Amino acid sequence: MTMSTLADLSTPLRALRMLSADHPDLPVPTVRVSPFYPDRLCLAFHSISDTTLPLAAFEAWRTALGVPEDAVDGRLQSGGRTWALEAWSEYAGATVELTAYADTDRTEGRGGVL
Repeated sequence: MTMSTLADLSTPLRALRMLSADHPDLPVPTVRVSPFYPDRLCLAFHSISDTTLPLAAFEAWRTALGVPEDAVDGRLQSGGRTWALEAWSEYAGATVELTAYADTDRTEGRGGVL
């Protein structure tokens, strides 16, 4: 068994670099890359404070990535207390997984998908 190297993650890291250059004004996501899915770039938004608007951030990224609104999977989870959105895209050779989680008692919207 050979050890994975940083070069094994070059595809999603390149996509992240290109996204930061092409869209520097997008909201900052939680970023995850993994050797288990070496071509995947995961970008997530969470309700972690009163200043975090995860659904609006998700929408900004969805638009920038060119994901159609009807391609978003929206659902409730945690007994109906949390909105969960998920969308997938391709960017610079990487599969981009875009997710957002928000408390249902928040007042922000996302254009009627949920």
